[in-house]
Amino acid sequence: MNLNDLLNHTSEWLKGTGPNSDIVISSRIRLARNLEGFAFSHWANKKQGEEALKIIEEAIPKVNFLKQTTIFELTDLDSIDKQFLVERHLMSLEHAQRPDHKAIAIDNEEIVSIMVNEEDHIRMQVMQSGFNLFEAWNIINEIDDGMSKELPFAFSPDWGYLTACPTNTGTGMRGSVMLHLPALVMARQIDRVLAAIAKLSFATRGLYGEGTQASGNFFQISNQVSLGHSEDEIIASINGVIRQIIEQENQTREALLSKNRAVLEDRINRSLGILKSAHIISSQETIELLSMVRLGVDLGILKDINRAVINELFIITQPAHLQKIENKKLSSQERDVKRAELIRDRLKIL
Repeated sequence: MNLNDLLNHTSEWLKGTGPNSDIVISSRIRLARNLEGFAFSHWANKKQGEEALKIIEEAIPKVNFLKQTTIFELTDLDSIDKQFLVERHLMSLEHAQRPDHKAIAIDNEEIVSIMVNEEDHIRMQVMQSGFNLFEAWNIINEIDDGMSKELPFAFSPDWGYLTACPTNTGTGMRGSVMLHLPALVMARQIDRVLAAIAKLSFATRGLYGEGTQASGNFFQISNQVSLGHSEDEIIASINGVIRQIIEQENQTREALLSKNRAVLEDRINRSLGILKSAHIISSQETIELLSMVRLGVDLGILKDINRAVINELFIITQPAHLQKIENKKLSSQERDVKRAELIRDRLKIL
C-alpha cells in the first residue's frame, strides 16, 4: 500500500455508518504495550530504540490480523505525509514530531494502526464507525493476543501491563468516542455536560486528541484511568456516559427544532450557501460550516445531501490532504483557495 492510495479510501472514522452514527462519529480502543527488558521509548538511547523498532517490525507481519498491514518508518516520510496520517486519525501529533527509530503500521481498511516507539513501545488502536466500542475491543483483543505470542510484554502480577504513563498502567487500555454535539453547543449546555463527565474521571479532547481543542462541535471523550479496572468495566463505563450524552444531544436537537426551527434552518442554509459560493476559506471556518450542514442532513432539513459527501469534505479539506491531492506544497492562502474550489466542486451538483 502507498500512502497516496488512502486518498481514494474513506477513513473508518468518517464512514457515517454504525449505531448512532448521526451523533457518534467513531469508536476507538487503544492498547499501550512495552517490551520487557527495554527502557521506555522516551528514556531509551538510540541503540535501544532501533532494536525495539526492529523486533516489533519483525513481529507485526506474523500476527494473523496484521498480515495486510503496511509498515512505514517515520524517517522515510516527509512532513506532509506525517500530517496526512494525523489528519486521518491514524497517528498522534506527538508520534509525528520526533521521527527517529519510529514507525507506523496501517491496515488496508484503516481500521487498525500501530504506532511503534511513541510514548510506549507499542500503541495499537482499532477504530469502528459509529457507537461500537465492543466490536473495536473484540478486534484489538485478538491482535493483542497475537502480538503477545511474538513479543515479551512488560507485565507485573500486581500492577498489570507497565506503561510510560501511570494512568495507563493496568490494562493499558484507553477507550474513546468521537461525538458531534452541535445542538448542545448552540444551546450553551456543553460546558455543563463536560464538567459533569470530568467529575466521573473522563477526559475530553478535540478532533485530534491530546493537546487539541474542540472544533466543528467535535468532542473526543475517553477514560482517564486504566489501573484497577478490567477492559469490560472500562468499556461499560464509557458506554454508560456516552448513552447519556447521546440522549441529551437528541433532546436538545428536538428542542431547537420545536422552539427555534426558523433560526436553526437559517443557520444551516447560510452555512451551505457560504460553502457553495466561497472562493477563499480557512480550515477552521470550513469545519464549523460543515458541522452545521451535517446537522441539517441528520435532522432532515437538508434532504438532497448525502452524509458521506459531507464526511468526505471534513477530511479532504485538511491542509495535508489538499497538498497530497495537488502533489505539491501549498502556502496558507493557496490552500484556502484550493479548499474553496474543492468544496464548490463537490457541492455544485446538490
